[in-house]
Parts: sequence; C-alpha cells; structure tokens
Amino acid sequence: MSFVALSRSAFRHASSSARFFSTTLRAQREYANVLVSRPSPGVALITLNRPKALNALNAAHFQDISDAMKEADEDAGVGAMILTGSERAFAAGADIKEMKDKSFAEAYTTNFLANWEVIAKLKKPVIAAVSGYALGGGLELALQADILLAAPSAQLGQPEVNLGVIPGGGGTQRLAHLVGKSRAMELVLTGRIIGADEAERWGIVRVVREGTVVDEAVKVASDIASKGR
Repeated sequence: MSFVALSRSAFRHASSSARFFSTTLRAQREYANVLVSRPSPGVALITLNRPKALNALNAAHFQDISDAMKEADEDAGVGAMILTGSERAFAAGADIKEMKDKSFAEAYTTNFLANWEVIAKLKKPVIAAVSGYALGGGLELALQADILLAAPSAQLGQPEVNLGVIPGGGGTQRLAHLVGKSRAMELVLTGRIIGADEAERWGIVRVVREGTVVDEAVKVASDIASKGR
C-alpha cells in the first residue's frame, strides 16, 4: 500500500473516531432541568424535568430545553425529536414566581420568550407528547411541535387572562391557525381549560388511547427518522 493510500486510510479512521467521540460526548451531556435520551435509533427524547413545579417554565428550564433541542437538531444521527413532560404535567405554564416582580421587558429578555425562536426554527420534526396539564406557556410550547399527541389525561388551555395578561408566546396566533379565530378567542378570553377529547375534536391533538403517549410518539418519530436514509 502506498504512503498516500495509508495516509487516506489513517485520515478516514481518525475522522470516524472523531465522529464517534463527538457522538459520545453529546450522549453524555446532562442538563439540570431536562432529561435527554435516545429511545430508538434516530430519535431524541427530551423530557421536561421539574416535576415538583409541574414543569413550570423558568429561564433556566427553558434555556436547557432550547439547548437540548438545538443540540439534537444539529446531531446528524437524529431524524426526529420528542418533547414530553411528566404524567401530571407536560408544562403548567410560565413560572410565576420568577416573573411576578419583572416588567414585561425584563420578562421578555430573561424568561422563555428570549429563547422562543430557537424552538420555532428547528429544522427537524418535533412531536409533543402531552400528559396532564399543558397550560399557558406550556401549551404554547407544545403548539410549536409539528405533531401533537395527547394522553386522555391531557388538559389544555390559555388561562393567562385570569392573571390579567394575554398569551405572549404565540398562543393567539397558533391557536387561531389550528382552530379558527372564534374558538381561539374563546379560550384566550375566558381562560377555559379543555380536555383531550375536546382538543381532538377541535383538531389540536391526536389522543392516544392505547398504550402510553410517549410510546406512541417514539413509534411515530422512528417512522419519520427512517425516511430518506
């Protein structure tokens, strides 16, 4: 074998090793507020992990969500992502404790809205797997997904009006796009919370009645990730 051939072989081996090392580093990265796993080839599962706060979104939490999803989006080994929470709550909205003493400008620059565009601009498909509460910013986060699956226990709503504010993370626009202006305005102006069955009738979600919503999301994500490979 010539020197050139040996050099190319060594380069390919080094490149392969570097890719493996890079993938290993990614897999080992940990976040304080989310759990990241690979339940199936090509599928990244990001689980919101503030169970005591019903996964309420504060600045640190949403930074972790954004970073984890951006990392998966840039990983060549990932073809689809799943975002989920706990059985009690996907996300119960913004963390009011963090926001109560802030002006709108301060809340915008320090809370989850500052990173909202990272989620909206992801290149790879995202499935939201919702159990329990998805309220306020939690619902707005789920609505950014390409596919929204829900357990029968899911409770969806935009109750911000009860605090004297309106949805600020795209809920007014995305809900209207999904269900029409009248129904969207009803939810926004009354703060009414709807169950999974009603949300399915309105076209917001597909309810998973057999098995768990995460298992179904993994099946769908695996199917998506297998395409074009």
